[in-house]
This record gives sequence, C-alpha cells and structure tokens, in this order.
Amino acid sequence: MQAIDHSTYEALRKGAHVLEADGSGDKVLRLADGRMLKLFRRKRLLSSALLYPYAQRFANNTRALEMRNISCPKIIAVYRISSIQRDGVYYNPLEGTTVRELQTSTEEANTLRFQLGGFIARLHEKGVYFRSLHFGNVVLTPENTLGLIDIADLRCQKSALSDRKRLRNFAHLLRYKEDWQWLLGQDAGETFLEGYRQGLPDHRQATLIGRLRQLIG
Repeated sequence: MQAIDHSTYEALRKGAHVLEADGSGDKVLRLADGRMLKLFRRKRLLSSALLYPYAQRFANNTRALEMRNISCPKIIAVYRISSIQRDGVYYNPLEGTTVRELQTSTEEANTLRFQLGGFIARLHEKGVYFRSLHFGNVVLTPENTLGLIDIADLRCQKSALSDRKRLRNFAHLLRYKEDWQWLLGQDAGETFLEGYRQGLPDHRQATLIGRLRQLIG
C-alpha cells in the first residue's frame, strides 16, 4: 500500500465523475483517464480493517481470481490517503454490462441464465465464496464471458466449496427480489439449474441439485 499526500490525491481525481457517494463522502470515482478509484473508510475504530484494510482485500482478491482465470478488474495501485482518512484502489474496470442491467431485455435471456448457472458452479468449484454475490456484481464482458466486480467481500480457498457453503451462497443471492424473479420465475429456474449442474463433477450433481431445488422452492 502506497501512501500519497493530498496534492497527489487531488491531481489523481481532477476531472473525475462521482459514481457513488454517501453521507461520509465519495466512494467510487471514474477518473478522467477512464480508470476507477474506489475509496474505503474504516467504519469502526477497532475492526479487522485496521490490520487488513478493505482496499488491500480488494487488490488481493483480484489476484486470487486471476489465478483462477476469472475475469475481474485490473489493479494499478493501492493507496493510503491520510488527508481524507481513506484507503483507495486505483484500477482498470472490467468492461461490460451487469447481469442486472441485462434483465430488462428478454432477448436470449435463457442463454444468459444457463451461462450464469455454469459461471456460479465454476466459482464454487474453484473455491470462491462471494458473500456479496448479486447480479449487480456480475458482468457480461464484450467477449461474452462473465466476471466479477466490487469484490472486497470475497474469500478464496484451495478446495471446492462444501455443499453447506454453496447453499449459503445461493441464499445470499436470493435475498434480492428482482434477481430471484428473473432467475427463477416462470420455470426459468430449470435453465439456470441445468447450467449449474453441468458445471459440477458427476459425484456432486444429483445431491446438490436436489438441495438447490428445495432451497428455491
């Protein structure tokens, strides 16, 4: 993590467009060069972020995903910006359109549902547990592959996820009503489940798909 002074920060953000902010200040900036700066603040005095800042987690997670051949943003630098009490990640964004944005179009929707099922199976088989998994964080790239963004809340392990972790991850996904309706409504769920099933090794398919059917009702 590189410490930068306030003048360097101001020069970096000159001409930036604020994409996301809250009452505490800016959170995500699209910079004049088209790259992104995501700012993190430590919300509590004593927290795990003191020893392992969220900005560094974001950067480390991109490296973990790259090792697994999963598309994600490309890190340029990680900054500590003491003048605004923030840490920042400077990166090239993952180009494409989020799955949530694509939900407004019915064209080739089942193809995307099937692809999404296979993608999530791939994440789980590669040991990726993404608590913030929702369709605003999954991007369809111009190369027609799926990737992840906003990945600070992600953990990677060496082995495939257990069935328990997979079901818990699906429960996170299904918290979002708009995602649930698009993914599973009007018999669309079978297309998604078939994509997920085909991404699994044979010995996992029957038991896990049965449990998923019970979860989604």
